[in-house]
Amino acid sequence: MKILIASPIDVDAVKELSREHDVEDVTKVTKDKMNKLLRECEVLVFRSGIAISAELMEKAPRLKLLVRAGSGVDNIDMPYVRERGLDLVRIPEPGSQAVAEMAFAFMLALSRNLFKADQSMRNAEWIKYELEGYLLKNKTLGIVGVGNIGGRVGEMGTAWGMNTIGCIEHFSEERRSELAQKNIDLMEFDQVVSQADYLSIHVPLKDSTRNLINSDVLSKMKTGSYLINLARGGIVDEFALLLELSNGNRIRGAALDVHKLEKAGKLSPLAGLPNVILTPHVGAMAIDAQREIGRRVIQIINGYDGNQSNIQLKHSKRGTASLGIGAAK
Repeated sequence: MKILIASPIDVDAVKELSREHDVEDVTKVTKDKMNKLLRECEVLVFRSGIAISAELMEKAPRLKLLVRAGSGVDNIDMPYVRERGLDLVRIPEPGSQAVAEMAFAFMLALSRNLFKADQSMRNAEWIKYELEGYLLKNKTLGIVGVGNIGGRVGEMGTAWGMNTIGCIEHFSEERRSELAQKNIDLMEFDQVVSQADYLSIHVPLKDSTRNLINSDVLSKMKTGSYLINLARGGIVDEFALLLELSNGNRIRGAALDVHKLEKAGKLSPLAGLPNVILTPHVGAMAIDAQREIGRRVIQIINGYDGNQSNIQLKHSKRGTASLGIGAAK
């Protein structure tokens, strides 16, 4: 099959695919070259950072399979995918673990003033008694969006001795029972916001979640709490957060791996604040996770025969998720 790799994935996976398929890495090609290659494309592999628009997919008349080397679909024109009956398979689980672990890296770094401590040593200072911090144990971890990633964060929070609460978009008693077995208490959004010592965001970006964490929500957060966003830029109103952190004493600090503007040359409005950690959307970038995603990309493509349900049966136990789009064919 003709495969286009539109986002960087594990290099060994690309080499392995190239043994059996015609593979083109288009991560750095010109627009004209990309358009030419799309005409023969049957499989498109991608991550976040590239818009899989209707215009792009229309240029690929032979396209059959979309492989999202991760979980989010906010960069895909889903109505077009459904209308055309394209097969779409995601690989959420490896990245979920990586993002969940980074949530705890953020919590620890914020709670224990690690960046300030590191900088002080590089300045030949010894400010040990100015660097008091907080334990995670017995604190309340609030998760907005207890899905693949949020659920894993919750499980890890429980293992750390935290009181874990969360909210979901569509409440059900069945889901409440499932989460209760993992020691995650399902509550209303406002309850999670007001009770959390650490508020961790794990929802997709869509109309209902854009600027979800706005000035009103920030004003309801617990005094001395921390905000963490590893979901998508645009969910947290960055200017509202800037005002809250600059003028108030309610939120002690924040960490954001995702940003409204994600490109070189764009400075976050939060960049000047000492109690904020900013990283360039690297939550899922653990080498181990990317290797596993690469292996699953190989399995999906090599097992694809034009019937998405076959992929789902072969790989559902390995964390591969189908959105069921192919059923529309």
